[in-house]
This record gives sequence, C-alpha cells and structure tokens, in this order.
Amino acid sequence: MKKYRPNVAFILRRESGEVLWCEREDWRGSWQFPQGGVDAGETPESAVVREVEEEIALRPDDYLIVEQRGPYTYDFPPGNKRFKYFAGQTQTYFLADLANPKWKPKFGKDPEFVRAVWIMPEEISIASVPEMKQDVYRAVLRDFFHVDTA
Repeated sequence: MKKYRPNVAFILRRESGEVLWCEREDWRGSWQFPQGGVDAGETPESAVVREVEEEIALRPDDYLIVEQRGPYTYDFPPGNKRFKYFAGQTQTYFLADLANPKWKPKFGKDPEFVRAVWIMPEEISIASVPEMKQDVYRAVLRDFFHVDTA
C-alpha cells in the first residue's frame, strides 16, 4: 500500500474575491498556493498556521479560516528523492479570508516563493501548476470556487 505524506495547503482570499497565487523559488514559472508538510504531533489546523507564517509571514490575527476540505492526493513523479519514503502527498486545503487589508506577503531568508500576485480563481492557469498537482488544483478550484478549468 502506498504511503502519502500529510500536507496542508492555504488559499488566502481578499474582499475582492482574488486569491493569493505564488511563484515557486525553486521552480520558476510554477505557481501554487502556500503549502507544507504536517510535522509529527501536529494537526492540520496547527500545521497550516505554522506554514503560512513561515512561507508568507501571515499571522493568525490577519486571517479567518472559513472552510476546510480534503483529502486531495497526488503522486510524486518517478525518481523523487526529496521525500523518498512517500508515494506522494495527501492534502487538507484551507480557505481563509484576509482580515488585515494592509497585509503584504513577505518571504523569509530561505524563501519558497519569489513573488505573489492576487488573481481571481477563474484566471488561474492549470498549465502554470506543476504537472503532478494539476488534477488536485482542478478539483480544488471546482470544490471551493465552482470553477471548471477543463
């Protein structure tokens, strides 16, 4: 039986309906929502708080989680060496509304992202998402925003 790494992903929405869309530092031209692994002893709820603070410097007082869905699962491509004990990841997605309109994303000294933009969910190009995650992003956009990306 395949073993999957527990993971959380975070969709931040502002009042206009736009969501935060981030370009990966290690894979330029690839975009995604902030995400990260669930450490031993963590719940998905505590992991998402830690991950968004680490990745985009967003503090819990600056957002309100309004929905949680999952699991969404994808397989790593053959030859994956980073997480060699796992076949892929199983993700819990969180949708949150931005509570602090003055907040701007900041990336730390070991950034996972090089830039972030605000975009309407229906404008997200699935082609900009790493291939292994594309089916998950199609499902997430459909489930949270009723967007059909075909």
